[in-house]
Amino acid sequence: MKNSNLFLRVILVSLFCGLCPVAAQPAGEPTTREMNLINWQEFARFVPQKIETVLLPTGTMEPHGVLPNGSDNLAPEAMSRAITQRINALVAPTLNYGVTGSMKAFPGAFAISEEAYRRFVGDILKGLAENKFKNIIILNGHGGPQTAILRSLAGEYSETYRVRILVINWCSLAAEETREVFGENGGHAGNNETAYVQAIVPEAVHPEWYSREMATPYPSGSSWYAAPFPSSIGLYEEGQGYPTFDEKQAKEYFRKVNDRVAELIEDVVAKWDKAGLYR
Repeated sequence: MKNSNLFLRVILVSLFCGLCPVAAQPAGEPTTREMNLINWQEFARFVPQKIETVLLPTGTMEPHGVLPNGSDNLAPEAMSRAITQRINALVAPTLNYGVTGSMKAFPGAFAISEEAYRRFVGDILKGLAENKFKNIIILNGHGGPQTAILRSLAGEYSETYRVRILVINWCSLAAEETREVFGENGGHAGNNETAYVQAIVPEAVHPEWYSREMATPYPSGSSWYAAPFPSSIGLYEEGQGYPTFDEKQAKEYFRKVNDRVAELIEDVVAKWDKAGLYR
């Protein structure tokens, strides 16, 4: 009798569980916003019917004062995750290697050739377009020649695949926010980048290794040129942009930068839609 009752309970529980799935995901929200984690069935349900935008973080590996060598990757990746729900987007895997220029001689730096980078990023843009994203937002954490390559590819692949592409260099875009928070200009691995990275991985920032002698102002015009650049901290203006390592400033800057980036994306996408471009 006991065995019969046990068997009956197992059958009833199995039927009940089959009819009543546990913790079903709401129909309007995917289980994840990261393309690395979403499965193909869920991707097909959301793209492009409910999600038309993808964020592509790009950076490189190069020295950043007392910050991680991967700061140019960590910042746009964290930025993407912070704003993805607000702008209704998925986040593509970060491109962690880029076109590193005058600092590639420092330990731990990597440099991809412009030819290889152009072909690789081009194929990624093609793949995102073929996966039916309408808006491709490149969040770039690294300047120099990489910026020119990304802009060139955006123009070429937008026209070829009838997709809208926006390239954002967040450090340049957030110049006003840098002055709001710090009262002065920033720099490569300066107050701005240091604050943003400190807000996301404070354990990887080492102020105890820092000294002001690690920083050099970038030359104005053609006044001088050094290869490799002598410092891993480059100041946009002489006497300004030194790291502060202030936790309160870091949190404020993180929030302001994310808002600024999200606002730009929202504005550009709305104008694309209003003009009916590549719909």
